[in-house]
Amino acid sequence: MGKSMIVVGLLIAGIGVLMSVGVPMGRLPGDMVFRRGNATVYIPITTSVVVSVVITLAMVLFRR
Repeated sequence: MGKSMIVVGLLIAGIGVLMSVGVPMGRLPGDMVFRRGNATVYIPITTSVVVSVVITLAMVLFRR
């Protein structure tokens, strides 16, 4: 449990560093934005896939 919390913390810190450097997290091609009037719906499909792959790779490497 403790090791997985360290990995999650490092992933969150890594994402924070990437965002502060200027990597456009959440505005990737494939993310959908629908605007109608004063309502906006944002569906981050590509961002969700990228985050899922990164977490999966981290967990696979962590188990070894």
